[in-house]
Amino acid sequence: MESPSAGGRRRRHGRRARPSRRRPLLCAALVCVTVVGGTAAGTAYVRARGSAGPGAVGSAASASPSASASGRASVETVTDQAADRTALLAGAMKSVAPEDGATVSVAVLDLGSGQSAVYGDGTFDTASIVKVDILAALLLQAQDAGRRLTAQERTYATAMIEDSDNDSASALWRIVGGADGLDAANRRFGLADTSGGDGALWGLTRTTAADQLALLKQVFGDDSDSELSTASRTYLQGLMGRIAEDQRWGVSAAADGSAWALKNGWLPRSTTGLWVVNSIGRVTADGDDYLVAALSQGNATKEKGISLVEGAARAAVSVFAGGT
Repeated sequence: MESPSAGGRRRRHGRRARPSRRRPLLCAALVCVTVVGGTAAGTAYVRARGSAGPGAVGSAASASPSASASGRASVETVTDQAADRTALLAGAMKSVAPEDGATVSVAVLDLGSGQSAVYGDGTFDTASIVKVDILAALLLQAQDAGRRLTAQERTYATAMIEDSDNDSASALWRIVGGADGLDAANRRFGLADTSGGDGALWGLTRTTAADQLALLKQVFGDDSDSELSTASRTYLQGLMGRIAEDQRWGVSAAADGSAWALKNGWLPRSTTGLWVVNSIGRVTADGDDYLVAALSQGNATKEKGISLVEGAARAAVSVFAGGT
């Protein structure tokens, strides 16, 4: 189910602008290519994050020539690997042709290697994938308050994630503080380009595939990656692994059998009659685990949107699976 009020206007006047807070993924390869009606144009860029110990603060002039050369070589190796993934993903997505007017973006992270790639830089309505973000925000707020979720909150959470129940989502949206509460949590989660929907319109939260990948790292990462506790992550992962049977589509198309945990979103826009169809989650393929976020908009039907995000998910995982 999707937000029944999601076709309304979403502009929230007077909201403060948030500075960009990008937290790059380890060895991330990000390719910005927007695909509309089967055409592609764009630019590739690479970001890598190193680690620094307590002794790393000091003058750059103190580094030895050999250390500097070694560092440059390491960065070049990471950059080369990232660029390879970027090129492979761009090539794989050539087989995924959106219909005229439709747009797709996909992001993938290989949990084993830490490498990732993103195809498409558009911003999309979330529809019901925001329900993962709502629950993550609630869990973070509960952690901060030193409390567990109440029985009622857990009932809402189960219905919201497993059955995509809208009334439960609306109840938890109010509990977390609506867009302000969601945005506050997302600043801590590292989602730089996600903004909560107006008023009660949680389904019109705006996001990117790269931000959804960052959110998935909060849910499926470890203590070094996530603001969420082990208990919170385990709880949310469990709900995403028990999705209602009629909603078991999307990124799961890239998985081996039932080796997945996901949340889907689908929404016909009242202004255009076109469909937003999104899917995010973890999949296992050839024994390896991947996080995948596939977003689309401008689809003539829900079925065409599902086909598009499933094709994008398969293409994204193929970049890493099978030793490519």
